[in-house]
Amino acid sequence: MQLESTAVFQPVAEGFIGFNEELPGANTQGATLDEARENLREAVRLIVETNRALAEESISGPAVIRESLAITAA
Repeated sequence: MQLESTAVFQPVAEGFIGFNEELPGANTQGATLDEARENLREAVRLIVETNRALAEESISGPAVIRESLAITAA
């Protein structure tokens, strides 16, 4: 599964901070821009995986319909 979203990075005294515009809570930092990028990828992946697992635990049964959702950004 590939999902595209917007990463924003800003230099600070300690290196870089970063966040994902479309996913609240996906924030990170790194000593270098490459480290901040990798940390943000990991943060987004973990948030998506955790949200999926929580949804699967709380919503189940024969009446539940799960399907892929593809979106195109404006």
